Amino acid sequence: MGKINLVTKACGVLLLWAATAVGLPAQTTAVSSGPPVFTRLFNFSGADGNTPYGLVQAADGSLYGTTAYGGTNTSCGGNGCGTVFKIALSGALTSLHSFDGTEDASGSLPTAALVQGTDGNLYGTTFAGGADSGCTSLHVVGCGTVFKITPSSTLTTLHSFAGYPTDGAYPEAGLVEGADGSFYGTTYYGGENVCYGNADGCGTIFKITPNGTFTTFYKFDGTDGLNPNAGLVQGTDGNFYGTTEFGGGEGCESYGGCGTVFKITPGGALTTLYSFGSESGDGHEPEGGLVQGNDGDFYGTTFYGGANNNGSVFKITPSGALTTLYSFDFTDGFGPTATLILGTDGNFYGTTSMGGASDCTMYYYEGCGTVFVISPSGALTTLHNFDFGEGSDPYTALLQDTNGIFYGTTAQTQAGAYAGGTVFSLSVGLGPFVTTNPAAGKVGATVGILGTNMTGATGVKFNGNETAFRVVSSTFIEAKVPSGATTGMVQVKLPGGTLSSNVPFIVLR
Repeated sequence: MGKINLVTKACGVLLLWAATAVGLPAQTTAVSSGPPVFTRLFNFSGADGNTPYGLVQAADGSLYGTTAYGGTNTSCGGNGCGTVFKIALSGALTSLHSFDGTEDASGSLPTAALVQGTDGNLYGTTFAGGADSGCTSLHVVGCGTVFKITPSSTLTTLHSFAGYPTDGAYPEAGLVEGADGSFYGTTYYGGENVCYGNADGCGTIFKITPNGTFTTFYKFDGTDGLNPNAGLVQGTDGNFYGTTEFGGGEGCESYGGCGTVFKITPGGALTTLYSFGSESGDGHEPEGGLVQGNDGDFYGTTFYGGANNNGSVFKITPSGALTTLYSFDFTDGFGPTATLILGTDGNFYGTTSMGGASDCTMYYYEGCGTVFVISPSGALTTLHNFDFGEGSDPYTALLQDTNGIFYGTTAQTQAGAYAGGTVFSLSVGLGPFVTTNPAAGKVGATVGILGTNMTGATGVKFNGNETAFRVVSSTFIEAKVPSGATTGMVQVKLPGGTLSSNVPFIVLR
């Protein structure tokens, strides 16, 4: 079952400026600056966390994340119930919260990255724990939670899941903030349908407001997918897209199908776009989610399948036409579990949880994992092979900070003795850029812009339309979506040039 199995088995003023950007545009190709530079920033040791699950860049310029285990509380089988942490780009880590298992309605085992809301708080999920004591079939207590935590560490539980047959159970994935200000997510189990003898339910899609108003958005029944392991992404058309690890009715008979790609409207109407196993070599069991490319298509990975059964990279059109772009052969990686990210050069960056050139034979599978880059046409380059000393099992998505550098986590490492994973950086020569929070909104909405060294900003444009803005800090600007704005890139003019977003801001009508 998804990632848990992998761990256990191994001032606003209007300023006018020229319509043509000058200075430093967003980079579209990597700078030729030598080989990638890998740095291990932090090694978890248990009390400060164990098994980190991804990172998010916040408005204050720091990175925030969760660990599934570890912390100061040991009520979860002695391994700790998980933590929330903040880490500076220099590697200085601050523990913000230690979950307390059955004694803490905030939950336990947070197995997903956080997301920062437009209110400045961080939102996330825990796989287990919470106020409901059910859901004991997977040897954990409680069905999971949705929580918010302030950057200063005040945590509030927004929802405790109740399991089958009600609102869902075991949310493995994180949340995405929709253009309506609500958060959308998935649960691996739960719902009212029984799938292939599993009475825990087939999984759900839900939405929740920042104040905790919860709605079960959709309940899978197996034929349309089973066990959504990853979260959702909102496309430029306003719909949400995602994957299920199993179900769909094609191949992989013992699981009711090899997994699906789906689209769901903001109104809750779901369409299965593709069922894996439909074609030979198309991959199966997509554990990661989707990312939309600059061409409008969506890109993702499968854990197994492909020509060598070591996993694949695929693209799929919004109408459901799927193309397998790459099949891993173990020497270049095996078992990609994380969602790809779109880099500022237009290529996609990802990790494989196992495989590669280094030896981790003490695991169930050999190979410590890799970081790779793949072009939209399918040309793949391995950027880094992990070894057991620096970290292994990088099964969560990378983050490209607005300084241009990639950051990520590994589940395991060894530094004289077993330790609880790492945080690392990988520089490939890409320059700074800006990104928006949220990624979509209507005219008049206030949008956050994250970047680096933006104190002297003199203008902001949404796809060529200038707007009012307020510089909050060197890393954060607030701006209004201007009248007449259309979907496109956001630009921030600085004394030394112009920074651009690498993905379009979606203007909804």
